[in-house]
Amino acid sequence: MINNNDLIHQMETRLALLQPRSLTIRDDTKHHEGHHESKGAGHFKLTIDCDQFKGKDTLTCHRLIYNALGDLFPNSIHALRINILNR
Repeated sequence: MINNNDLIHQMETRLALLQPRSLTIRDDTKHHEGHHESKGAGHFKLTIDCDQFKGKDTLTCHRLIYNALGDLFPNSIHALRINILNR
């Protein structure tokens, strides 16, 4: 298991392929300590503004994000809260 700072960097690198105008990832893992379902994987909040999302519904935008991060679930990322700006 990689540490969460390294994981955030890896997430940022993968999401950069979507060419976002802005991208913020916050580690919320400490707020979920004791969740036995997470098995050490992190909880994160993603805020992203991306031209590729314009005119697309929420599900399509989330699929683009999940495709970029795919193999990080569920071993490294347990939960991801997504906030899409300026859709």
